[in-house]
Amino acid sequence: MLILTRKLGEVIAVGDDIKIVILDIKGRHVRIGVEAPRQTKVYREELYQIIKEQNRESTRYHSLQIDDILSEYKDNIEKT
Repeated sequence: MLILTRKLGEVIAVGDDIKIVILDIKGRHVRIGVEAPRQTKVYREELYQIIKEQNRESTRYHSLQIDDILSEYKDNIEKT
C-alpha cells in the first residue's frame, strides 16, 4: 500500500487516466474528487462489496437453473 500526505487542492495520479483531487478538509473528514474515463467504474468500497455479493448471488441462482434444466433434459432423453 502506498501512503501519501496531501494538502487541499493537491492531486494524486493513478496511471495516465485517473486523478484523485483533495477538494476539502474539515476535521477528520476529507472530500475527494475522482477524475477517470467514463468506462472506469468508481465506487465507495462498501457499495462495491454489495455489488460483488449481488453478482455472486445472481450467478449462483443462474447456475442452479442451468443444473435443473440439464437434469430435466437428461430425464426426458432417458424416457425416450
